[in-house]
Order: sequence, then C-alpha cells, then structure tokens
Amino acid sequence: AFAEEMNMAKNDKLTSISLGQGQGKKAQRMIEDGCSRGAWVLLQNCHLAASWMTELERIVESLSPEQVHRDFRLWLTSMPAKTFPVAVLQNGVKMTNEPPKGLRANLGRSYEQMNDKQITDCSQPEAYTRLLFGFCFFHAIVQDRRKYGPIGWNIAYEFAKEDLIVSQRQLKLFLDNYDYIPYKVLNYIGAQINYGGRVTDDKDKRLIQYILKTYMNPTLVEQGSGYKFSESGS
Repeated sequence: AFAEEMNMAKNDKLTSISLGQGQGKKAQRMIEDGCSRGAWVLLQNCHLAASWMTELERIVESLSPEQVHRDFRLWLTSMPAKTFPVAVLQNGVKMTNEPPKGLRANLGRSYEQMNDKQITDCSQPEAYTRLLFGFCFFHAIVQDRRKYGPIGWNIAYEFAKEDLIVSQRQLKLFLDNYDYIPYKVLNYIGAQINYGGRVTDDKDKRLIQYILKTYMNPTLVEQGSGYKFSESGS
C-alpha cells in the first residue's frame, strides 16, 4: 500500500525476494539494478539467510550517495536474529511489528487483517466462522503465554501471523472439500505443523496440542456462542 502511495508499485519500480539458501547472488543483482534505476528493493526474511548477512553488510556499507539513484530504497524484513548486521540496523530506519498486548487486542488485530469475504466465504459458513474464531483465539493464547516466561512456555517461541493465515486457509480448504469436519487433521496441522513446527521442547509440544483441542472441537461448532473456553466461562 505504501509503495502504491509513492507510485513505486508499477513499471518494475518495486522488486522483492524472500531470502533463503542460494538467493544471495540474486538479491545482490537486484540491489545493483535498483541503485542504477532508482527502484525499491525488498529483501524478506533476512533471518533465513544468516550466512549471507556479512555480504549484505558489505554491500550496504559500499553504497555511496554519489553513485546511487536518489529514488533507490532498500527495505529489509527479519525476525529477531543475532546474525542480522548491527551496522545495517544503526544506519537504517527501524520499524517493529509486535503482537498486541492482551487477548482482546490480539483477537482484534487478527480480525482487522481480514475482510468480510475471508471471514464468511465457505461452503460451511457457520462451522467455518466458529472454527476460525477458535484458531484466532488459539493464536492469541499462544502468543500471550510468552509474557509469563517459563511458566507460559519453556522456550519463548516467535509465533507469527503467517501461522494463523496458513491455518485459516487450510481450514477453508478442508471445509470446502469435505462434507464432514476433520477435527483430528485440523488439530494435527495446527498444533504439530503450522504452530508446532516452531516448538522444540517436548513438554511444550504436549501443551500446545492440549491447548488447541480446547479451540478446535465439535462442541464449539455445536454450541456456538454458548461454548465456554474455560471452566469459569470468562
């Protein structure tokens, strides 16, 4: 949206790449091209290219205002990582996107990032909206537990909005293609793949599976707003 406001989203003025193994040379060519044309270059997921970060630091330090087009901008996204170059951080404008504090705020953020079609467009709309709420609530719970330190999780995991997005898409896919609701599958892909793929501690693995069962079960679909996510009902 910001690129569109600045008229940089058209005519190849914005190029992007998701970093990973073997993407370093391609990213370097994009930076060189952007410097000469005055384009914006977006390098995503820098934390996945730890071995290339020293080269990125060298490239950034070699950029000279006299040799770089005035419209050129280099945008970098990364999860917190010790390998990210300190010099690049110090010389750039930094923006952070932290999860909202509290369950209500976290739920609100999740739904703000969806449109009406994403919330209701499904062949089983009633079950979909209720289970989607379950996934959103679960997403808020696993993030909020981090503030309690080792009482919440033995290891502080960086659960991200992408985990929720993938879970939402898979939920819609299963409900659109099956007459029944595969609760075991939804629990498995949610707790052991989408979110669970980040979890390494064996006790945390058991915990996240138990938590998701509270938010992904037939009783939630049957009772709807009457379903209680806790014994107190709060």
